Amino acid sequence: MPDKQPIFITGIGTGVGKTIISAIVTEKLKADYWKPIQSGDLDNSDTLKVRDLVSNKTTRFYPEAYRLTQPFSPHKSAAIDNVVIDIQTIIPPKTDNQLIIEGAGGLMVPPNDNALIIDLIKQLNAQVILVSQNYLGSINHTLLSLSMLKQYEIPVRGIVFNGDKDIYSKTFILNYSGVKELGHVPVLDTINSKKIRGAGSYITL
Repeated sequence: MPDKQPIFITGIGTGVGKTIISAIVTEKLKADYWKPIQSGDLDNSDTLKVRDLVSNKTTRFYPEAYRLTQPFSPHKSAAIDNVVIDIQTIIPPKTDNQLIIEGAGGLMVPPNDNALIIDLIKQLNAQVILVSQNYLGSINHTLLSLSMLKQYEIPVRGIVFNGDKDIYSKTFILNYSGVKELGHVPVLDTINSKKIRGAGSYITL
C-alpha cells in the first residue's frame, strides 16, 4: 500500500534535478503527480516533462494551481502577471493514490510577499524528499535546507543525490544530518521513459 501522506519533492536550489527525480519517483511508485506553481515555460512545463517521461498507465497528472508566464521567482512572476498567489487556496487534488508534489525552486523561495515554499509544504502536510546535487557550496545548501525542515517540524523521507558523485560531500552530509540516503541518480545522458524506468533502481523508497 502506498504511503498516503503526500511526498513533496524539493531541492537545495534551482536546477538541481527536481523534475527528473519527480519523474523517477512518480514512475517507481506509479503515483499521481502535481506541481502547484509553474513559473514560465508554460509550453514545456514540468508537468508536461514528467508526463512525457512517465510510461505507466496508473499515474494521473493534475493541473497547476498557478500558471505564471515569466521564468522568475513565483512572487516576481505573479506580480508581472498581475496575480497574487494565495497559498491558502492551494488545495491538493483528491486521490486514493500516492501523490507526488513538485516544488518551485528551493524551500526559501517566496510565492508571495509573506510566505515561502516551506510554508506551503507545511500547509499541505507533506513529507519531503530533498534533492541534492554536488557543486561547491552544496554541503552548505543541503544542511541549511535540512535545518529549516527540522525547524518547521516537516518529516524528511530522505535525500536523493543527483548527478556527479562526490563521496566526501555525500558522506559528510549524511553523517552530520543523520538523514537517510534514498539513492544516487547518476547523470542521465539521454532522458527518456526507458531511462526513467531504469533509474528507479537507483532509489529506495
